[in-house]
Amino acid sequence: MKRNDRLSVALHVLLHMAERGSEPMTSAEMAACVETHPVVIRRTFAGLREAGIVSSDKGHGGGWRLARPAAEIALIDVQRALGERILPLAARNESPGCLVERAVIDAVDDALAEAERVVEARLASVTLADLAQRVQHISAMTGHKLKGA
Repeated sequence: MKRNDRLSVALHVLLHMAERGSEPMTSAEMAACVETHPVVIRRTFAGLREAGIVSSDKGHGGGWRLARPAAEIALIDVQRALGERILPLAARNESPGCLVERAVIDAVDDALAEAERVVEARLASVTLADLAQRVQHISAMTGHKLKGA
């Protein structure tokens, strides 16, 4: 996964964590899963810890783990904890005062608001456990093993 947004990185790593169960993952191990620096992981996961999605223990044998079962963590929870959005917030106003542009922006903003409601409803209905099942299904179909877990 080469996408550069925090939501994609977090979901990717959270799925690896779910595969490990209660065994903690270090920031370095998590970073290796998504080919980034451990500092990026720690910054990204700070919001997830505050939201009660993950917990962390310092010291020897420490690391990050899911704070609750994967079946209780919806994708919308992760999105909200990170303050990330999948869709843009609004159309850009490049010609202030132009009535034509105002009408276009209003129409686009209405469409984006509706699309966001649909996306959020879908994200609320999918859990990390659902994604983990998809990973297992893909693994079984392709014969590929899960890397990083």
